[in-house]
Amino acid sequence: MKQVVQNYKSGELALLEVPEPACKPGGVLVRTVYSLISTGTEMMKVSEASMSLVGKAKARPDQVAKVMQSVATNGLSATYRKVTSKLDSYTPLGYSLCGIVEQVGDGITDVAVGDLVACAGNEHALHSELNWVPKNLYSRVPAGVDPRHAAFGTVGSIAMQGVRRGEPQIGDVALVIGLGLIGQLVVQLLAASGVRVVGVDPDPERCKLAESLGALTCAHPASGIVDTAVDELTHGAGVDQTYLAAGGNTNDPVELAAKLSRDRGRVIDIGKCKLDLPWNAYYEKELDVRFSRSYGPGRYDPSYELEGRDYPIGQVRWTERRNLECVLDLIARDRLDVEPLITHVSDFSSAVETYKSLNEGALKAVAVLFRYPDAVARTEPVIASARLGPASSSAAALPAGQPVRLGFIGAGNYASSMLLPHLVERPDVQLEHVATTSALSGANARRKFGFAAASTDIDNVLGDSSINAVFVVTRHSSHAELTRQALLAGKTVFVEKPLALSPSELQKVLDAIEESGNDRLQVGFNRRFAPLLHEARDQFGPRVGPATVRYLVNAGRLDHGSWYNQTATEGSRFAGEGGHFIDTVSWLLDADPVSVYATGDVQVTLGYPDGSTAVITYAETGSSGFPKETLDLTADGKVLKFDDFVRASVYARKKWASSRLPKGRDKGQAAEVNAFLEAVRTGGPMPIPVESLAATTLATLAAQTSVANAAPVRIELPRKAGAPA
Repeated sequence: MKQVVQNYKSGELALLEVPEPACKPGGVLVRTVYSLISTGTEMMKVSEASMSLVGKAKARPDQVAKVMQSVATNGLSATYRKVTSKLDSYTPLGYSLCGIVEQVGDGITDVAVGDLVACAGNEHALHSELNWVPKNLYSRVPAGVDPRHAAFGTVGSIAMQGVRRGEPQIGDVALVIGLGLIGQLVVQLLAASGVRVVGVDPDPERCKLAESLGALTCAHPASGIVDTAVDELTHGAGVDQTYLAAGGNTNDPVELAAKLSRDRGRVIDIGKCKLDLPWNAYYEKELDVRFSRSYGPGRYDPSYELEGRDYPIGQVRWTERRNLECVLDLIARDRLDVEPLITHVSDFSSAVETYKSLNEGALKAVAVLFRYPDAVARTEPVIASARLGPASSSAAALPAGQPVRLGFIGAGNYASSMLLPHLVERPDVQLEHVATTSALSGANARRKFGFAAASTDIDNVLGDSSINAVFVVTRHSSHAELTRQALLAGKTVFVEKPLALSPSELQKVLDAIEESGNDRLQVGFNRRFAPLLHEARDQFGPRVGPATVRYLVNAGRLDHGSWYNQTATEGSRFAGEGGHFIDTVSWLLDADPVSVYATGDVQVTLGYPDGSTAVITYAETGSSGFPKETLDLTADGKVLKFDDFVRASVYARKKWASSRLPKGRDKGQAAEVNAFLEAVRTGGPMPIPVESLAATTLATLAAQTSVANAAPVRIELPRKAGAPA
C-alpha cells in the first residue's frame, strides 16, 4: 500500500510503498476515503524538515535540550549516532481522516465491516491507504454526512477542546487571533454557542471567510477595525476570551490579547505561537492563561489511546473520542459547516506535489483533502439517465394559502449555502424533491433542508405535476439542457448562471420557450438584488445623460483542482461568471448592451443604446488583499462608488455614505429568491425579462468572440422558433 512519508534530515517527501498494517485486537483496519492536511501543524513540520541542522535546532529548542541531556548521560559519540539515525528515517504525516472499516479486531463490537468512521491520531490516522485505529480514536460517521466533511473530525476536535477550555457563555464576546483552519472552526463553534466573535488575521480572504461563517467583524490586526469593533461590542470593557490560533515567531498575538481582553479575561493558546507574556499587561488585568492540549482528555495517555481504557463520563465529561463524536454530530445537524473551508482536493497519487505546492506558496489554502479514488468510488453512486415529464402550465397564480412547491436539480455548495437557507424555514414554501448526481448528496440535502424526497433521477422532479418551480443548480455545461427540459415540462425555472455556454445552447432554450409558451425563467444574477447596491442607486437618483461605468473584478487565480478549469466542458471562466457583472451594469443603466469589445485578460467594453459605456476588467492576477469587486458609475455630475458589498457612497451636491461597519456582505441572494417566489405565487412578471437574460448571455459569450477576432461584436437577440431567417 502507499503512504506519505518524510525524511526529517533531508526534507524529502515521498509516496512510499509500505506493508499493510495488521488488524490487531482492540481496534479496526480502516481504508481511507479522504484524509485532511493540517495546513498549520503538518506544514510547519514539512517546513522545518527543509531547514539546516542549525535551523532545525532553533525551531525545536525542546529537542535540543533533550540532546544535551543525552550527551551528558551517554556521551557525544553515542548521542550523535542516535540523533543522526532518528533524523535520517522516514516519518509519517497526517492525523485526521474518514474511511471505511475493512476489518474488525477482537474485542470491537461498536462498528462493523463497511461502516464509515472518522479517525484521529498522528500514529493511526495517517495519509495512508490503510490504517489500524484503536477503539478510542475512531467514531462512526452519522448517516448523511459527506465523507469529505467527516475527515475534519480530528481538527474539529482540536478546535472544540480549545473552545471548551475557554468556557464561553451565551452573550460573551470572544476574539479569535489567527483565522487558519483551526481558527475558522473556533469561530463557528463559538458562534453556535451564542458568542459574539471578532477575528484577526492579516489575510483579507480568511477574514471574509470567517465573517461568512459567523464572525461579526474580522480584519488585519493593524487596521484598527477590530479595536473599534471590540470597543463597541463590549462598551469598552474588552473581550471575555481570546483564542490564540496563530503560529509563527512573533509575539504580537499575546500582546494583542492583553490589549483587548477585559479585566480577568481568559487567554487560550490552541496554536503554537510565541508566548513571551508582557508581565505588566497580564498582571494588571489578572488574565487567566490556559493551554488547550490537542483533541482533549486522553491525548498522550497510552492506556486511553492504545489500550482502549475510557475515562468515566462522570469524572471526565469530554474525552478525545467524545469530542470527535460531538464534532460529527454538529456537522450532521448542520451546526458546523466545513464545506467552505475546503480549498483544494487532490488525488492521493499527487500527495507529494500537493505538499510542495503548499510549502512553496503556490497553493494557498485553508484546508486540503487527499482523495483516495478507489475508496471514494464505493461511496458515490452514479446518476441515472433522465427522461422528460409531461408539460404543464405554471403561469397561473397559486390558490390562496397554497405553498410554493419546489424541486431542486443539484444541491452542491452554492445551493446549500446561498439558496436553500433562504427557503428552508419559510412557511409558504414546500421543498418537494431534490435530484443529485450522488445519492449521498441527495440524502444529505434531504436531511439538512427537509425535502420530502431525494433521488438521482431528474425525471422525479420534472415529471412531478405538484412541483410549481424548479431550481437548476448544477455544473455549467448542463444548465441550458436542463433549463430547456424544465421549460418544456411546464415548470417555472430558476437556473444559476450561466444560462448557456454558446449561442446555439441559448437558441435551444428560446426555442423551448416558443414551443411551450412558457417563458417563466430566471437566471441567478443576484447582484442586482443586493440591498446596498439598491440603496446606492436610489441615493444616486434618476439619470439624464449617458453614463460611464468602471467595474473591476479582482477574481484571483483558480485553485489547480477547481472544476472551473475544465474549459473544454464547462466553458471559460468568464463565460461562467461574466454574466453577473454584465447584468449588474445593465440593471444600473436600465438597458441591455448592444455591442461588446474585449481584449485579453479579460477587459470588456460594453456599449448601450443611449451612448453609455461600461468597462469590466476581470483580473486573475491581482492581489488577494484588494477587494473582489469595486464599481464606479459617473453621470450628470455625480459619482456612485461601490466597494465590494461593504461600503457605498454617492458624490453629488451632498455626499452620502453607507455604514462603515457592516454585518456582512449581502450579495442579494435572499432578495433574489423572494422576487422569484413572488412571481411564482402571483403568476406576475418574472423579475428579469427573458430578452434581458438573453442579451446578457449573448454579451458574455461575445467577449470570447471579440478577443479571438480582435474586433467589436454587435449584440442581436437570437431569432424565435418559426421566425424567418
